[in-house]
Amino acid sequence: MSQPLAYIERIRSYYQTLGYGAPYRWYQFEDVAFHKPTRPVAQSTVAIITTASLFNPTKGDQGPGAPYNGAAKFFEISSLPTEPAPDLRISHIAIDRAHTTAEDPASYFPLEAMKRLAAMGEIGRLAPRIHGLPTNRSHRTTLQVDCPELVARCQEDGVDIALLVPNCPVCHQSVVMAANALEAAGISSVISGCAKDIVEHVGAPRFLFNDFPLGNGAGRPNDPQSQLEIARQALAMVDTASGPRTTEKSPFCWPDDPAWKIDYSNASLLTTEEINEKRRAFEQAKKDAPKKP
Repeated sequence: MSQPLAYIERIRSYYQTLGYGAPYRWYQFEDVAFHKPTRPVAQSTVAIITTASLFNPTKGDQGPGAPYNGAAKFFEISSLPTEPAPDLRISHIAIDRAHTTAEDPASYFPLEAMKRLAAMGEIGRLAPRIHGLPTNRSHRTTLQVDCPELVARCQEDGVDIALLVPNCPVCHQSVVMAANALEAAGISSVISGCAKDIVEHVGAPRFLFNDFPLGNGAGRPNDPQSQLEIARQALAMVDTASGPRTTEKSPFCWPDDPAWKIDYSNASLLTTEEINEKRRAFEQAKKDAPKKP
């Protein structure tokens, strides 16, 4: 169970079993952008980029353990002040709901860890805003609409470094696209996430791999020390990486049953009745999902 979960293959098999034909085409950069920072992390302005969504009480259950809630999706780059801390949730994306509950926002949104690093002088300062990146399956929309807007907002905030934390499989693709756009604009980046094969397939400048169930890209839940050390290690990569496609692994292990790697979207474990029910639920979710304005 020590090998990373192969999300691309698992997802391909799952949706083909449900009857959805041709597999999703994951984006892939031929040339990965890479910007060496002009100042050390300890003197830099650092921004957090997240795929979490601002809590909206009119959008149904978004709390810990909530089922998938497409109504909570957002479709455009969002920007929120770091003070007061925004209430961000991940009910709208495909995290591992069987093995994690999103009960601790610090496991997917590293604001507190970053504040601690700033207080200790390990980063120059935290940018005044965090930026939300939509989870969009469209390569064109992410590359041509979302990424330029994200870059512009980071430039407005004087950002030197971006720490990007994805949650679902497509989130990992989206943040790699964003990281390449940021690097091309002279902003160094590092991704802290859980889907190693997706990030490396798309082509990331720098990636810290956390071998945890999806939804815990910033650390283990209710474990502030792991969250702090993961943020610290990720940012250290900005100073130490010599070129693009640099991957490191955090030293932390998931504390619970490693069976999560077997269970996640594993079509071979489903009965015919379960396959039919999941197909019905998936079709209903597509009908109920809000459409992009």
